[in-house]
Formats: sequence, structure tokens, C-alpha cells
Amino acid sequence: MGVLTGPLPLIPPAGLTGSQQAKGPTVVALGGGHGLSASLSALRLLTSELTAVVTVADDGGSSGRLREEYGVLPPGDLRMALSALCDDTDWGRTWRDVMQHRFQSARGGASLDEHAMGNLLIVTLWELLGDAVAGLKWAGALLGARGQVLPMSTVPLTIEGDVRVTAPDGSSTVTTITGQARCAVAGSLESVRLLPEQAPACVEALTAVELADWVVLGPGSWYTSVLPHLLLPEMRQALCDTPAKRCLTMNLAMDTKETSGMSAADHLHTLRDYAPEFSADVVLADPASVSDLAEFERAAGMIGAEVVLGRVGASGRRPVHDPLRLATAYQDIFGNS
Repeated sequence: MGVLTGPLPLIPPAGLTGSQQAKGPTVVALGGGHGLSASLSALRLLTSELTAVVTVADDGGSSGRLREEYGVLPPGDLRMALSALCDDTDWGRTWRDVMQHRFQSARGGASLDEHAMGNLLIVTLWELLGDAVAGLKWAGALLGARGQVLPMSTVPLTIEGDVRVTAPDGSSTVTTITGQARCAVAGSLESVRLLPEQAPACVEALTAVELADWVVLGPGSWYTSVLPHLLLPEMRQALCDTPAKRCLTMNLAMDTKETSGMSAADHLHTLRDYAPEFSADVVLADPASVSDLAEFERAAGMIGAEVVLGRVGASGRRPVHDPLRLATAYQDIFGNS
């Protein structure tokens, strides 16, 4: 049973109040994990009207344990989204670090080991309030998050996929694997689906998509963070029907454990295979991630999108997006619309 609380505290953006704050476009960013964190870290620099819609299929690590033991939505990707919306003040940096802190006992094997503090905080608010959306709003208020975070669905989801396995004698068979953690390292997935098949979408998330100026899908793990939004029937319909413009942000690394052997164009073909009715206005990609530009542009044209190339990767060897470069690319895209 939920408990009664006072009014939800609203924290204004640092240094700005009321009419002083330039709101910017209303943007909904969809995804999960590190990919969504990257887009949110960029988008919060451009607008105060920002909503994150997060996948809720994680079944590994701390999130998986809490999901199994308490029957709650997996909080990990929601926590990462909230942390990404913390601003660069002492308050924001401190609460971001608190949310991301993981317990590790000196001897190992303790019940709190590997749990993220933010996961425990979110689950605590859910138990006290009895409402997933309200709990996330209170967590955001505590952090001073520059936007709101919503779950994609109001129930925990399970990702199921088919993968082809080659036997020592050269023959191959298709086997089904269950769970986001296993699908993420399965290699080349032949098909994926969400369970339960008719799971309800979060009503507030559907409304946010309907009222947005821009919807940003990706970057993120293609089969386990990006595609799930188009596999959930109500969310797919909302993404297809919204009057908002749609921007698809490509990953920096194409050939991963989850997308073995796939090119940038293959990613777009996969998207079209699963949701042929979905179209986009812009596909944003780093030129270093596109091996065949002509093929990629043809694939983008199949979903009605214009290709925008921009160097959005961070300096260094790891394929991660740079928030400032990504923000600049988004600003150009939004402005040119």
C-alpha cells in the first residue's frame, strides 16, 4: 500500500527561474543503458523539456536480483537515466555519484555486494509510494534531474531471441535463449520478441511521445535497448502516429557481441523488418561507423530518413559518444527542422 506524502518538490534549473529558463524543444529520448545515458547527457544541454523512456527488460546483475526478489521493474537503466540528467553542479555531481555507487564488502559475499545505491533508493520509493512513475518523479526531484524518467512498460519485460548454433559436425540448429543478459552476448540473433506479448505501455510515456516536438531513438544495444520500443505494440503505435519529428541515432560500434557481422545499413534493415510501418526523419551517424555510405543512405531512404553525418564520438579508443559533440549535432538537426 502506498503512503501519503507531501507535494512533490520541484527543483528549478540552476541559476535560472521561471521565464529566465529557455525551455527548448520538447524531446523524448528512448533507449536503455549507456546509450540512453549518452543521448540524455547531450539533450539536457539543449532543453529543459526532456523525457527519457527506458526499457525494462534487464535481468542481470543488481537489477536482475531486485526484479526476481521483489517483483519490481528492473531499476538499473532507470537509475542510469536519472544519473545522466543530473547537472554539473556540486549537487548534481554528488547525487550522480551516490546513485551510481556500488557496494563491495571487504570479504565479499555480503547481501549488498554489487547492488547500486540508486537501485535500492528507487525500489524503496516504489515500495513506499506503490507507484513506479511517482517513485521516479521523487527520485528525480531529489537529484535535481533536468527532465523526467519513465519506464517503457508498467510491468517487467523479458526479451527472448533465436540464435543459430553450429555443431562440431558442421550442422546448425536454431535455439531459443531467454533474458536480456543472455541475448546481449549471444552473437547474431535471428529474431527477438518481448514477453508478455501484449504487455501494457506506460500511459505517461505514450502521452510524452504524442506531445513531443522530437523523438530520439538510440543509440544503444540494438536488439535489447533500441528495438524493444518497437516490439511493444502500444509504444510502436505511438511512435508511428506521433506528429513529432523522429531522429534515429546510430551506435559508434557496429560489430558487437549482440550484432556480430552487421553493418550500419544492416541495423536499419533490421529496424524495418521488425517495424515496417515506422519511419524516421533523420538518421544521425558518425562517419567512422559507416563503412559503405551509399548503401547506408539507401537503407535510410527505405525508412524515409535523411542521413546526417557528424563526428560525435569521444576522443580515445573506446566507442563512446561525446556529450558536447552529440549536443551540437542534435542542435543542428533540431534547428534545421
